[in-house]
Amino acid sequence: MCGRYAASRKPEDLALEFEAIPAEGQSPLPADYNVAPTKDVHVVRWKKERDPEGALTGGGHRELRAVRWGLVPSWAKDASVGNRMLNARVESLADKPAFRTAARSRRCLVPADGWYEWAKRLDSPTKQPYFITPQDGSGLAFAGLWEVWGRGEDRLYTCTVVTAPAVGSLTEIHERMPLVLPPERWSEWLDPAREDVEELAAPTPPEVVEALELRPVSTAVNNVANNGRDLVARVESVAEPADQPALF
Repeated sequence: MCGRYAASRKPEDLALEFEAIPAEGQSPLPADYNVAPTKDVHVVRWKKERDPEGALTGGGHRELRAVRWGLVPSWAKDASVGNRMLNARVESLADKPAFRTAARSRRCLVPADGWYEWAKRLDSPTKQPYFITPQDGSGLAFAGLWEVWGRGEDRLYTCTVVTAPAVGSLTEIHERMPLVLPPERWSEWLDPAREDVEELAAPTPPEVVEALELRPVSTAVNNVANNGRDLVARVESVAEPADQPALF
């Protein structure tokens, strides 16, 4: 599961890293160390280009766009359905009605510094939050899906984060994890012509998981109202997580 993450990189840095063009008319999102569902987040998607008359030209480019976290299918009667669509399980991408169309042609990348998970503790009934992030301080790209709901000026762009079974040391913290894609898989994931979802959604490579740090952090992150760099700071003297994964 991915229900909370951190995203502090500036839009101009993301545009450079992902070779994307910022969407027109959007205000830049500030650094957020406690990203929660229904917040606006950055995604990188493939935007099809159109001529002045609105016809598709056959070209396209990567676009950096702010969207709301919590996918709202185009056929939904109410946008509030997105509150329950923050994650899409990789096992059912091609089958679940809410995700299968987007999984075929509206895939995106969700830039992040890392994500939070909560593990049971042996010495306390309180769960211990962990920030899972690259040891070298680099960023991550979660596999995601995007959708458009509504028409005209009222169009709402939304996204969801694809999750997969946890692997390696991450199983000590939680049974699931975001599907993290290394740079060499970004192009194929974004390519709307690729419909082989099962192949595109292959597990995160072991070397990527091995390069992650499982950093215990303050329980201040439990409150979505809290924010700031201190939320991702290491907290010392924390008990080891229990053997079984945390369950929500």
